Amino acid sequence: MNEKFQHPDITEDMLAKINKIISSNRNKSGSSITVLRECQNLVGYLPVELIDYISKGLNIASSELFGVASFYSLFSMIPKGKNTIRICLGTACYVKGIKEVLERISNQYKIKEGGTTADRRFSLETVRCLGACGLAPVMVVNQDIHGAMTSDRVLDVIDKYK
Repeated sequence: MNEKFQHPDITEDMLAKINKIISSNRNKSGSSITVLRECQNLVGYLPVELIDYISKGLNIASSELFGVASFYSLFSMIPKGKNTIRICLGTACYVKGIKEVLERISNQYKIKEGGTTADRRFSLETVRCLGACGLAPVMVVNQDIHGAMTSDRVLDVIDKYK
């Protein structure tokens, strides 16, 4: 695409890859989810300006892409942290004290559920169950599972993620 595009979170290298993603999917029917997913994997989220840029490149109405991006939970139009912390609020974890772990993280990093730290180091999510009840209370950072989590131990674990 020849249109000049600039966004503070998108480097020239990222833009070149985005253009390649768009051009390789331009004539493929039903490729909007694939393009959005690949671009989000590259940038970390889907800024509004990027969705508009993709829509022009794919010759699809931006409202259609916004509809897709806002419907599916795997897409985010707000910046995410470099590391994602998922806290299990399932019954076993809740009974064993995960709420205190969540409060310790929230207070230390000034982050609310569903939020991202100002430096984009962490995003904090809560989930209903992680399927690791035998390890309760459980926290997952990126792909790493941390069981038997306590409010005393949680900050030492999280501080290892830069």
